[in-house]
Amino acid sequence: MKEYKTIKQIAGPLVFVEKTDSVGYGELVKLTLENGELKNGQVLDTSDDLVVVQVFEGTSQISRETKVKFLGDVIKLPVAKDMMGRIFNGAGKPIDGGAEIIPEKRLDIIGSAINPYSRGMPADFIQTGVSTIDAMNTLVRGQKLPIFSGSGLPHNEIALQVARQAKVIGQKGSFAIVFAAMGITNEEAQYFMKDFEETGALERSVVFLNLADDPAAERLITPRMALTTAEYLAFEHDMHVLVILTDMTNYCESLREIGAAREEIPGRRGYPGYMYTDLAMIYERAGMIKGKKGSVTQIPILTMVGDDITHPIPDLTGYITEGQIVLGRELHMTGIYPPIDVLPSLSRLMNLGIGKDSTREDHKQVSDQMYAGYAEGRDLRGLVAIVGEDALSPRDKRLLKFAEKFEDKFVRQGRNENRDIVGTLNLGWKLMGSIPKEELSRISPELKEKHWKETKEE
Repeated sequence: MKEYKTIKQIAGPLVFVEKTDSVGYGELVKLTLENGELKNGQVLDTSDDLVVVQVFEGTSQISRETKVKFLGDVIKLPVAKDMMGRIFNGAGKPIDGGAEIIPEKRLDIIGSAINPYSRGMPADFIQTGVSTIDAMNTLVRGQKLPIFSGSGLPHNEIALQVARQAKVIGQKGSFAIVFAAMGITNEEAQYFMKDFEETGALERSVVFLNLADDPAAERLITPRMALTTAEYLAFEHDMHVLVILTDMTNYCESLREIGAAREEIPGRRGYPGYMYTDLAMIYERAGMIKGKKGSVTQIPILTMVGDDITHPIPDLTGYITEGQIVLGRELHMTGIYPPIDVLPSLSRLMNLGIGKDSTREDHKQVSDQMYAGYAEGRDLRGLVAIVGEDALSPRDKRLLKFAEKFEDKFVRQGRNENRDIVGTLNLGWKLMGSIPKEELSRISPELKEKHWKETKEE
């Protein structure tokens, strides 16, 4: 293979090489510095005159004397079942002090798209142990359900709680977690590693950690490494894999940084115009394949800049994924954990994973009734601020009280509290016990008769 000394320009994490033979998009590159140090890169763009290479370890000390060699291959991740219980950096190298992985296969991290005809319909309830998710915004096996958070909200704690507690009810087969963190601080990395190790969740997990001081280019391959591992465990070893990606905002910031270095024409708020396609290439790797027992389910987490749900990152994510779980700052300020606001939250595939054969026959109606009562009760808070509580009707007072109890008893739960779905639904009935039977308009008479005993306080 030829080596080139034709670097024309260096911009951010990018190196521009001219007068090369034909090279392919995504091809791996090895750069040899004057002092003998080696760096790795990937072809980002090609033209008749120039090849753009993104360097994973950063471009410091690269000069015109640096030798550039194109390797004729793409990034491949060595995978094996032994990856379970291990912690890797964002480039797929072990950082837990353990031995290198002896690969069973080497897989292209870009993956291969699932043929739409071969896709299985997401089904089967995944119990996270978090009542607001399980009852109101149910996660279904094969779904992609993002968490929309904000700066300072406890999305990392929720992610770790779900990683510890999640399981598929009534399905045989092993359950695994692939956890990928992008652009996190060293303090956060230590927190994640400590939690995984102390709680025993690491035994069934594969963890990828990309730190804030790692190169932006590495941040772009971290979620792809995680998803390649998940697909291998799901479709080669028949495992049910839940992939948690945090924080997709950091990923998109890296996209913007590299786009600016390439002097691309920016789209909305400076993000590249192809960000929708790029995010879709990540999110659409969730799913099930007909004839395969395993599945890949995704929970991407993103922090909304300025709590703005119309910002390009949550906006485009909402188009591609099947709903969203929204964290509320007001709930957080009142000391409620997890501060999941059920009103703007939604799981579009919820109905596929609940009901008599999956959770319980009253699941949908209990969810609808609590949602309606909470929405009315919260609206009444604004009215109370103007006219006072004494001006309310008895029904309005009941709904106001219901909203308060819903937040305090149903939304609020401990960081290590793992509620099963039966307990969650029974808790919903208890809360509805303060409302007369005839006002439970979303619940059928048969279900009222069957479950009314569960409204009694113990």
